[in-house]
Amino acid sequence: MIIDHIGIVVKNIEKGIEHWKSVFGYSQMTKIVTNSRQKVKVVFLSKENSTLIKLIEPSSEDSTIFMYARKGGGLHHLCFKCDNMQEQLDLFESQRIRILSEPQPGEAFDNENIAFLYAKHGLNIELIDTDRKASML
Repeated sequence: MIIDHIGIVVKNIEKGIEHWKSVFGYSQMTKIVTNSRQKVKVVFLSKENSTLIKLIEPSSEDSTIFMYARKGGGLHHLCFKCDNMQEQLDLFESQRIRILSEPQPGEAFDNENIAFLYAKHGLNIELIDTDRKASML
């Protein structure tokens, strides 16, 4: 497994993009995508020789991250890319890492499956087994 990206919750995705551009030198890599299942808007940012950043804004008040964003947001998850999602989920389960969300299509990944898990030390994990990102610029 390798880290694919770091997920950051923001109150406003457009302001988040500008902040990451001006402060950290990142560029917008994808268009803003609405993920209807998680009720969020996401965008990927990139910088040469650096880990991708995914900014996440709640798209409705019943989004699971709405209150977190309202309080200012921040680090939400690490996303790991693996070779085979089901094999990795089975391994995680055997290590008592809790599956929060079974594999389901993720609009930000061109509807390839994503899953969410929760590990020790409060680590929220997104798991993917694809390189695809939707709505590339």
